Amino acid sequence: MDSEKVIARDNNYVLHTYNRNPIVLEKGHGVHAYGPEGQNYLDFTSGIGVNSLGYCDLEWAEAVSRQAHKLQHTSNLYYTAPCSKLAKALCRRTGMSKVFFGNSGAEANEGAIKAARKYSHDRYGDGRSTVITLVNSFHGRTLATLTATGQAGFHQYFGPFNEGFAYAPAGDIDTLTKLVDEHTCAIMLELVQGEGGVVALDPLFVQEVRSLCDEKDLCLIVDEVQTGVGRTGTFLACEQYNLRPDIVTLAKGLGGGLPIGAVLVNDKIAAGMGPGTHGSTFGGNPVVCAGANVVLGRLDERFLAAVREHGAQLRAGLEKLPHVTEVSGLGLMLGVQFEDGIQAADVLAACRERGLLVLTAKTRLRLLPPLVVTAHDIERALVILDEVLCGMDPLRP
Repeated sequence: MDSEKVIARDNNYVLHTYNRNPIVLEKGHGVHAYGPEGQNYLDFTSGIGVNSLGYCDLEWAEAVSRQAHKLQHTSNLYYTAPCSKLAKALCRRTGMSKVFFGNSGAEANEGAIKAARKYSHDRYGDGRSTVITLVNSFHGRTLATLTATGQAGFHQYFGPFNEGFAYAPAGDIDTLTKLVDEHTCAIMLELVQGEGGVVALDPLFVQEVRSLCDEKDLCLIVDEVQTGVGRTGTFLACEQYNLRPDIVTLAKGLGGGLPIGAVLVNDKIAAGMGPGTHGSTFGGNPVVCAGANVVLGRLDERFLAAVREHGAQLRAGLEKLPHVTEVSGLGLMLGVQFEDGIQAADVLAACRERGLLVLTAKTRLRLLPPLVVTAHDIERALVILDEVLCGMDPLRP
């Protein structure tokens, strides 16, 4: 495989909806990805938080391979053991009642919106369907989840956008409360706004939202597509907020590298979602679920303690770097704000040239290393970041 040929072919035939990095990845192991000409990258993106166990974890790969050799797909007209095993593990792990499986975070959030509106319709009738989300939130790229996303930049080109959404600033319970009226059915939160800058919500605000939902009988939806499955140091970020939502969505790291989304609901929401209310041809795919079962089996308390330890190590190291003004986020989901004149995109490009892959989120650098990252990996990444930042002049035009 030749990198130039791969990139040229991709540019010729793949729709240009992505600003790709000018590198080709051929294989990977653990925290390292490799290019066709021998390039070695320390990957602190994990496929945007997807490769929770790193690249090609042996137990995960063998489980996926075994299942692919037995039964690759059935549809949801039939039962499979990997799907029911995963459902049981997720419900017991989260305390939720039932789960619906889809293929992505956007699909999971679509399912959550439908489930909340169905509950409200069954209980109150038509006209109670508005979902309130937060400014700077991100919930997906389907038309409904784009509309749910509280960023004006996403509300272009594809209109008309769906009705039934409103937006409140994060942390402003007074404005949020004023938005609630007879048409409101749910409030939807990311506990750490990932694409919005890796900003964690204030715990008091979150509890005030829960109380408001209880008072008005609104469904509280928590989008844990990026924060869930151990990313923040607990299985759900909800645990760190002492929060019991009505609906939780998962995706990204759940499959360990294969596409999956999950909508977890409590008893009151589950009661309204009967046959025909939702569906997905590929949801609960046995190969994907086999991989996800390995991920869940690995995330015991010892594993999560290591995530918290390494998250604290990475945060402390980042805070000491030159030109860094703030480090935000939780666990191994961190954002780095720089002094004026230092652009996150420039830092990303310079890191890539030195063999470190990172992400951006608005004006911040975003770090989402695999959950299996080691102390040595973190120190190596910090050395590269230090080299990059020491070579940058914030006053340079």
